[in-house]
Amino acid sequence: MGHNSTSPLDGRTEVPPADSSSGVAVLDRAFAILGAFGPNDDRLTLTELSRRTDMYKSTVLRLLGALEHGGFIRKLDDGQYAIGPQPLRLAAIYQRSFRVGPVIEPLLEQLSRELGETASFYVRQGDRRLVLYRVEPARAVRVAIGVGDEFPIDRGASGKVLLAFSETSDERWHEVRERLWAVSYGERESETAAASVPVFSAMGQLVGALTLSGPKQRLAAAPTMFAAVTTLLKTARQATEILGGNGGRFDSSIAQLHMQQIITSGATGAHEAP
Repeated sequence: MGHNSTSPLDGRTEVPPADSSSGVAVLDRAFAILGAFGPNDDRLTLTELSRRTDMYKSTVLRLLGALEHGGFIRKLDDGQYAIGPQPLRLAAIYQRSFRVGPVIEPLLEQLSRELGETASFYVRQGDRRLVLYRVEPARAVRVAIGVGDEFPIDRGASGKVLLAFSETSDERWHEVRERLWAVSYGERESETAAASVPVFSAMGQLVGALTLSGPKQRLAAAPTMFAAVTTLLKTARQATEILGGNGGRFDSSIAQLHMQQIITSGATGAHEAP
């Protein structure tokens, strides 16, 4: 039977829920603490963690002790808390579970080097798109994203590709499925443009979205975007073939884009990207 207690840390009366002692409830609270750290949070105070999780400081402190013991949380010299090394180990296992790293990473390096922009590989996680791999160019002005970053799936070129080939009955993405590529201009960040194409497995299923992103001032011009999409399609064909899939499905899209590129380059005053 539950009872009320006064927290020595915040002076409030703590009334634990009826199921607070269950393993599931404890895990939920521990995951909430880990989830309280955002992409830009290097460290958080106990007070901020309590605020973000809507839990008492005493509860957060107990869970932090357990998470620290397991390597999921680090307590810093200034008394604040940061993510520990354990999630990095699990992230490496997560990446390996896709079994595409040895194929995708060299191709991303090639793309970034050849086109001078950030090359990434996205996978779908529910209603989010997650950066599984990425390579950034050696230039001062670039799109900076990190492995493990998550973004809404309904914005951005990679989101369109992931939706098109994971929700194949949705007619909104029919054109993307037909041409095998998508572009975006300022959908997630106002000054960023991106192009994305799918990579398929040996069974023809979507593996992920191969994506190039950069500042609109460089990437959004029609000739540059045409070249980027064409290179992405050729790279996706190569990746699909290495994974045992049918690379020939990209040939028609590459040919059509090449013809469109010729037409656009021959037209004077054509400044809009595809």
